[in-house]
Amino acid sequence: METATTGTVPEEGLRQEIQLACFRLGEELYALDIMKIKEIIRPQKLTPVPKAPTFIEGVINLRGVVIPVADMRKRFGQPVGEDARKNRVIVCSLAGKIIGLLVDEVTEVRRYTRQDISPAPQFLKGPDAAFFLGVARQGDDLIMLLDLEKVLSSVEKIEFEKINHGTPPGS
Repeated sequence: METATTGTVPEEGLRQEIQLACFRLGEELYALDIMKIKEIIRPQKLTPVPKAPTFIEGVINLRGVVIPVADMRKRFGQPVGEDARKNRVIVCSLAGKIIGLLVDEVTEVRRYTRQDISPAPQFLKGPDAAFFLGVARQGDDLIMLLDLEKVLSSVEKIEFEKINHGTPPGS
């Protein structure tokens, strides 16, 4: 059955609208599907983890749960910011585990339709290109949509598992 406005049948089970939490790293805007986010908190005291991947800042204790925190600036090869007043940790579920993503600032939650999101540009190549699902457009703003599952490589996921289970990484 066709709808009068679009002439197409809406796909069953596919959300037609998506809510994205927008965050800033330096001057760049990124976004995550809010369905992947558990909460957003202020940075807490970090305990360093020896031999962890360089972008893992350490672990925090959040209500009795030890959570590794990844500095997204380091992950994307950006210089670490000086002003940390607006920094936030986005607590996410990744591969059945919990991880914190340290970002410069969480700016807002925006609603997008599927038509507002384009595939990631084809010219993005290399290992970092896999980090992105696409680009969300709203007015003149272009926001890179992060693929949370690809933020950690398979080797890093193994190290991440060890951090979550209290095993020293690299052993």
